[in-house]
Amino acid sequence: MTAAPAALAAMTFGLSDDHAALYRDAVAFGAEHGTKSSAALSGRIDRPLVAELAERGLLPLLFPRRVGGTAPEDSVSAMTLCVLREAIAQGSTQAETALAMQGLGGYAIAQAGTEEAVRRWVPPIARGQAIAAFALTEPEAGSDAGAVQLRAERSADGAYRLTGAKTWISNAPDADVYVVFARTTPEVGAKGVTAFVVAGDARGLTGEPIDLLDDHAIGRLQFDGVAVAAAEVLGEVDHGFGVAMRTLDLFRPSVGAFAVGMAQAALDAALDHARSRRAFGKPIREFQAMSHLLAEMATRTEAARLMVRAAARAYDEDAPGITGRSAMAKVFATEAAQFVVDGAVQVHGAAGLERGHLLERLYRTVRAPRIYEGTSEIQREVIARELYR
Repeated sequence: MTAAPAALAAMTFGLSDDHAALYRDAVAFGAEHGTKSSAALSGRIDRPLVAELAERGLLPLLFPRRVGGTAPEDSVSAMTLCVLREAIAQGSTQAETALAMQGLGGYAIAQAGTEEAVRRWVPPIARGQAIAAFALTEPEAGSDAGAVQLRAERSADGAYRLTGAKTWISNAPDADVYVVFARTTPEVGAKGVTAFVVAGDARGLTGEPIDLLDDHAIGRLQFDGVAVAAAEVLGEVDHGFGVAMRTLDLFRPSVGAFAVGMAQAALDAALDHARSRRAFGKPIREFQAMSHLLAEMATRTEAARLMVRAAARAYDEDAPGITGRSAMAKVFATEAAQFVVDGAVQVHGAAGLERGHLLERLYRTVRAPRIYEGTSEIQREVIARELYR
């Protein structure tokens, strides 16, 4: 379903001409991909889709020109990222997630990698020729990223050996390269974590997919003495937590943008259904209970969109309060999207629960963003802390 011109104009309100044009292109890409038969998801990486995102010029926008991308600035624009994620998600959550995961894994290498690591990995990631992943979460270290226990033991030649496990890693176990966070100094919390670049075919690295509620490419990784050269450290030893936070600061508002895209798709479907579906001799949109629900869904979607874009603008302008704004945008947008998708299912009734229906897929997909990249509970902790800074 492609939005009507008037609706697109409302969605692009406040954007620059360039971002408005990008939004329209990305909406078209999502709609086009959402109608393809390959949209039958398998829970594994769709490499042709990643390549298509690059060929259409969308993926390279997440990387500066100096490292093989096409972003006009030397750093990635949060607004560009949010525009892309919201617009693509309206038609294809699979394509949106493929784009975002490439950016998440590749950005950490681009901003903190050695010249050798950047040259080897970032251009092929930006071209869709190599699949990237961001491996932070562990079985006992989810929201508490400072509790990472994957061990990185230094050998006499200066290299490291990684031993332990990661889980719920997007694009695992099939990624070509992982950004891995491991403990180099014990018992000092976040101060003792180091970030590494690890090739997907490294000896001693194994993994398996995880079958989730949503058909998302995600899995577990096991490190059995995986050798990592000193040149594959990202940033400084024991300062990997900063690499993680700089990456997540950029991507956290865009999780909200992903949620807004899903909410918009659900809202559009609900409006169409309420217009055409009749009960007791009239369209169901004429019943007050239904019209008020639709009004609330539209209001929350628009509020979420504005919060996300305010956080993105704050990031791009290096304004004060970025951390709090990003957390607010993420928690509000993801919870608003949950409400809107649930409301759209209610508008459709049993039809919205049929396997393969747009809303059935959105209902499964919309739940995860309230958990990953910082749960709603963690976002509220962040917001409360920022209030007293």
